Amino acid sequence: MSYAGISHLTTMREEFQAQVPTWLPVDKDTVVVASGVAEIGLGVALAAFPAHRRLTGVALAAFYTAIFPGNIAQYAEQNGAFGLDTDGKRLARLFGQPVLIAAALWAGGIPAKRPRE
Repeated sequence: MSYAGISHLTTMREEFQAQVPTWLPVDKDTVVVASGVAEIGLGVALAAFPAHRRLTGVALAAFYTAIFPGNIAQYAEQNGAFGLDTDGKRLARLFGQPVLIAAALWAGGIPAKRPRE
């Protein structure tokens, strides 16, 4: 997460801008910077505050859900960022987002492990 957030602010900034929907009434760079800062914060929180792992996992899953329209926009607007240069690749990427959401919840300890009886 933190690496992805840092790349929002540095080397992959233009790639992430291509995922910002054209209909969003906010400057693309502002969205990329804000989401990068959020990713850095969530990544650090997940690693540094294990007592809050559940809350951080839920927040991260919510973040991945909130940015999903960007993935849809990349597909619908046929933006080739991140090497997703065909409709098939962009469509396949849409199915990766639920995996990220599930991974965030798993990292947060959700669902909780049940004790064996």
